[in-house]
Amino acid sequence: MLQYLVALIATAIIGYTVNSSVKVIDEGDEALVERLGKYKRTLKPGLQFVLPLVEKIAHVDTIRERVLDIDPQSVITKDNLTLKVDAVVYWQIIEIERAYYAIEDVENAIDNIVLTSLRSEIGRLPLQEVLSTKDEIDKALLKKLDEATSSWGVKVIRVEVQNIIVPEKVQAAMESERVALSEKKAMIEQAEGEKRAAIAKAQGQAESIEVLSKILNLRPDSPEFMQFLIAQRYLETNQKLSESANSKVLFMDPKAMSEALVELVGDSPDDSQLNDRPISPSKLKKSD
Repeated sequence: MLQYLVALIATAIIGYTVNSSVKVIDEGDEALVERLGKYKRTLKPGLQFVLPLVEKIAHVDTIRERVLDIDPQSVITKDNLTLKVDAVVYWQIIEIERAYYAIEDVENAIDNIVLTSLRSEIGRLPLQEVLSTKDEIDKALLKKLDEATSSWGVKVIRVEVQNIIVPEKVQAAMESERVALSEKKAMIEQAEGEKRAAIAKAQGQAESIEVLSKILNLRPDSPEFMQFLIAQRYLETNQKLSESANSKVLFMDPKAMSEALVELVGDSPDDSQLNDRPISPSKLKKSD
């Protein structure tokens, strides 16, 4: 009976010893071993042994990349506008010993630093720059977090500002400003187009006058050439009137015509003849 009791006790001691000394660390994890309350070593993934009674596994944690989601926070821009901003942080434990012993709660510490840095970065920028320089804000946050967490044995891989929520009144004002700028730009482009068209038309007219002067063998500034241009314009105007679908009555007074046109139509009577003989206006009816 005594031998059976001794064997049972020995089996229990051996089982306890084996169970407490043999540990399996999963892939992607690491463990901290303390001996008599003091850090001794770090266990890597696989089958590991610890001394029973004098050693214990104090902490097991993953060394895989993690995601920390930052809830929407109220931040104030440089131009005193309140925004709602949220972010996401990707981080990883590089040295599990420092991450466990150097800081009480590493994830909560990272969360607090993100909030502080986010308010600081956005607080120095006006709203328009906040909306247009999101990538620069991400880089600035990453730099600050990397500097702050370097002594904790962790690595902040990247930070991304996800949503920037602007108050509805501010959104309406921004939309009105955008529409006004678009209309102003359209008006400027239209004016530039009209300017270019006018310049092109003037250049074309100048080239046309130069060609006509060469054909007629007249100087462009001579009276004869001016008379030709006036007559040409007169004929073009009458032709356009005749092409209209509406019937028109045109009254012509030879006295009101320029001297050049009168000469082209025929010999002009002198003033005495005009006084002696009344002239009734010619009535011309033009239709298609």
